[in-house]
Amino acid sequence: MAQRTVLLVLFDGVQSLDVTGPLEVFAGAEQHTPGTYRIRTASPDGAPVRTSSGLTVVPDASLARAGTPHTLLVPGGQGTRLPDAYLADWLREHGPRAERLVSVCTGAIRLAEAGLLDGRRVTTHWAYCAKLARDHPAVEVDPDPIYVRDGNVSTSAGVTSGIDLALALVEEDLGRETALTIARHLVVFLRRPGNQAQFSAQLAAQTARREPLREVQQWITEHPDDDLSVEALAARARLSPRHFTRAFQTETGMTPGRYVDRVRLEHARRLLEDTSDGVEEISRASGYGTPEGMRRAFVRALGTAPSEYRRRFHPTPAH
Repeated sequence: MAQRTVLLVLFDGVQSLDVTGPLEVFAGAEQHTPGTYRIRTASPDGAPVRTSSGLTVVPDASLARAGTPHTLLVPGGQGTRLPDAYLADWLREHGPRAERLVSVCTGAIRLAEAGLLDGRRVTTHWAYCAKLARDHPAVEVDPDPIYVRDGNVSTSAGVTSGIDLALALVEEDLGRETALTIARHLVVFLRRPGNQAQFSAQLAAQTARREPLREVQQWITEHPDDDLSVEALAARARLSPRHFTRAFQTETGMTPGRYVDRVRLEHARRLLEDTSDGVEEISRASGYGTPEGMRRAFVRALGTAPSEYRRRFHPTPAH
C-alpha cells in the first residue's frame, strides 16, 4: 500500500481543534499501520502560527516547500474571516492536483475563495452556511450534515466533525476495524454518519422561555410514541391550539409539527444504530405507527430507507 501524504494547512487564527482532531486520527492510523500516512503541516511562510485560542503551532514547512499531497486538509477558525490572496493562489494551484481535498469548519470558505467548491455540495459550521452560500452562489451549501463527501471533495461542520470525517477517510483507506480501533483509542463514536444533523432536535430548536412550552418540549422528547398532535400538545400547555402553535414557533424557531418530526426521526435513528429491535417495533416506539410510515419519513429526510440506514450504521459485532 502506497504511503499517503496528509498536509494540514496552518494560518494565524486557525482553530486548534480543527487541526489536532484530524491530525490525531491520521497519526493513530499511522501508528496502527506503519507506512500508511506521512503527516505534514505547513504555513504560508513556514513561520509559527497563533491559533484562535492563543496556542502557538510550529509548522513543518512553508507552503512553497510543501508540494502537492495526497490529502490536502484546510482547517477553519477566526483566521478565515479575512481573505488571504497568497493562500487562495496556492490552493488554486495545488488543490486540483490533490487526490483528496478536505476542509474542517470554515476551512470551506478558503476552498470556496480558491474556486475549488464551485458545483459541489458542501457544508460548513452552521453559523457560516448562509455566508458561504451568499458569497459563493456556485456552491451548493447544505447546512444540516456534520460532513458531506462530493467526489474527492469532503467538507465538515464545526470542530469535532473534523474527527468524524477523518475517521471516515481512514475507514475508506484501511477498513472499518482500523478506524474503529482509532475511535476507541480517542474515546469517540465511529459511527456518527455524515448525514447526521449538526444539531439534535433539542439543540436545533431554541429552548422556550415559558415553562409550559419547555415542559411540552421535554414531553415530546420523552414520549415520541404518544399523541403529539397540536391539539394534544396545546392541551398539555393549557393553551388554545392556535395560541400554542404561534407561541411555540415564536419561542423555539420551528413549528410544533417540525419539532415532532425531528424528535421522532432522531429517536428512530438512535434505535436503529444502537439496538437490534425490529423495524416494526422501532416504528411504533418512535411514533410512526407502521414501518411504511417510518420508511416514508426516512426517505423524505435522509434519502434512504430504515433497513439501508441500519445496514450502513449499525455497529458490527466485534470478533
